Amino acid sequence: MDSTQYAELFLTESREHVSAINHSLLELERGAGGDEPVSAVFRSVHTIKGMSATMGYTAVATLSHELETLLDGVRRGVRTVDATLMELLFQSADVLEHAIEGAVEGRLDAHDVGPIVARLRAEGIRTGGEALATNGSSAVAALEGGWTVPAPTSDGLLVRVRLIQGTPLKAVRAFIVIQTAKKLGEISGSSPELDAIQADDFDHDFALRLVTDRPPAEVEETLRKAGDVEDVKVGDDDVVNIVAKQTMEFNVAELAGLMDEPVAAAPTITASKQRSVRIDLRRLDNLMNLIGELVITRGRLLQLAGSSDDPALVETVGQASRLVADLQDEIMTSRMVPVWQVFDRFPRLVRDAARSVEKEVVFAIEGKDVELDRSMLEEVGDPIVHLLRNAVDHGIERPAERIAAGKPPAGRLTLSALRDRSAVAIRVSDDGRGIDRGRVLARAQESGLVDATKEDLSDDELVKLISRAGFSTAERVTDLSGRGVGVDAVYNRVRSLGGSVDIRSVQGEGTTVTLRLPLTLAIVRSLLARIGDETYAMPMTHVSETVELRPAIVRTLQGREVLMLRDEVLPLVRLRQLVEFSGDPARGLEQVVVVELAERRAAVVVDALIGQQEIVVKQYDGVQDARSLFGGATILGDGAPALIIDVSSLL
Repeated sequence: MDSTQYAELFLTESREHVSAINHSLLELERGAGGDEPVSAVFRSVHTIKGMSATMGYTAVATLSHELETLLDGVRRGVRTVDATLMELLFQSADVLEHAIEGAVEGRLDAHDVGPIVARLRAEGIRTGGEALATNGSSAVAALEGGWTVPAPTSDGLLVRVRLIQGTPLKAVRAFIVIQTAKKLGEISGSSPELDAIQADDFDHDFALRLVTDRPPAEVEETLRKAGDVEDVKVGDDDVVNIVAKQTMEFNVAELAGLMDEPVAAAPTITASKQRSVRIDLRRLDNLMNLIGELVITRGRLLQLAGSSDDPALVETVGQASRLVADLQDEIMTSRMVPVWQVFDRFPRLVRDAARSVEKEVVFAIEGKDVELDRSMLEEVGDPIVHLLRNAVDHGIERPAERIAAGKPPAGRLTLSALRDRSAVAIRVSDDGRGIDRGRVLARAQESGLVDATKEDLSDDELVKLISRAGFSTAERVTDLSGRGVGVDAVYNRVRSLGGSVDIRSVQGEGTTVTLRLPLTLAIVRSLLARIGDETYAMPMTHVSETVELRPAIVRTLQGREVLMLRDEVLPLVRLRQLVEFSGDPARGLEQVVVVELAERRAAVVVDALIGQQEIVVKQYDGVQDARSLFGGATILGDGAPALIIDVSSLL
């Protein structure tokens, strides 16, 4: 079997199991869930062991094997859960994750996992020694307990066969094994009886007595190749020999895989009808690119049909347009995934970060089922990591400091996701000390970023300062932060995704950072506006309303133009001036587009409005050191290009 074709599937499945392991370890450390977290970790490790052995990833299988052995001691009550054990389990989970990635990439060998395997084995030896000293027969019971049938009492070599759990048509698989065994000799007995095996009246293992002159090693090797066979044991003294080796060397790794209860094995193809199928994300990307080009072509067709006097053509183009829209919706929906697929790795990150700075943090995740485009979700993972680490290192105080401030010793950190119109808002909030505006102002004045006479910072000024590359108020660099690459990295990444960053902080009470992101990067509905002969697009996500610009509603306040709209004062932004358009002046009555972002609103003046249109967002690289006014580009139906306004740059 060429296992390389299954490498991607193995990687995907293993990542899910590693995530489940970390989640269960956190529950175990908190003392939640009783014995279930240990069993859950054991099942995931066992599954990884089976899959990695099948793929030929020996180092991963060895590590899983030793970890599984130690976990079995915990399950059986031989090893108690303490801080030392938890630290070892967490470290093992980290090495296991790296080992899986390395094995798939072909850059891993046994030496990479050797140190942690040695530690697990040493801990397992202590656990195993205690178990044997307590009850010398317990190891034999554990070994025997893995097989659900007794050995048949007849002449011949004892052969025990275990099929992969969940194997479809296991009676047929067992029959193939039996027929293979008959080619090696004569079957003198079985447990259960052959009729019961043929009737599928057995679990996932059975035993045979084989009268043969072939050596046991050849019998074992031949039967393992029969298909869907997880394990083969040959010889009556197999269990006795293992226990003897256990007693002399205390190598409890031999116990792995032979536990008291059946556990889940490597995934197999089932005979039932499948309701879902795994698709390579690159295929979905290609589909999205194709539908994007189709949307552009649809716009051109609609323009051509609009100038035609043929009713049949207009009707046909209209129907094709609706079909393209339906197809677009289906493709975009197929790319949507719940945010928990990324969020689930953050509890472990927060736990490790808090321990490294000796702080207590209660971490909560809300809105796990909110969906986001897969590519968007992967891109936003790193910014969230920066925000969480900054919150733990800078935001939340140490227990003594919190108690002195009248707060509980453990800080609260919350990561939440919620739908906000046609966007998703992701918030990271803490109840820590908040941003010290005075300290930020002082550092900014030292760096010459603000006037020395300035006495206070607004929220907008605060965001602009702390999002500057290299800006940091940290007195020292830690493993978590202090190098000035936190907020600016978040700000730049989110802006590149067509989103925005909003920060609200109250000193002594905490900080909330909100990332607003479009549901998808590919296709957005936009309002098209014209400046002279140039066309610009503004995402409808941020468009509140449009009005005509009449002189009666324009005022001047503190030297700046503002718009009076229903007793609301809005800053007035003239797009002509922003893009430095030097063409002919606007003809006719100018139009105003009221845009909003979070709690901020502004009035953008344009020459004319063209209408709404779904546009395909193309990557846009602006001029170096130029103002970040544009968040992308698009191609209109007539083939002309248009730049997409980044609304966050206007507010």
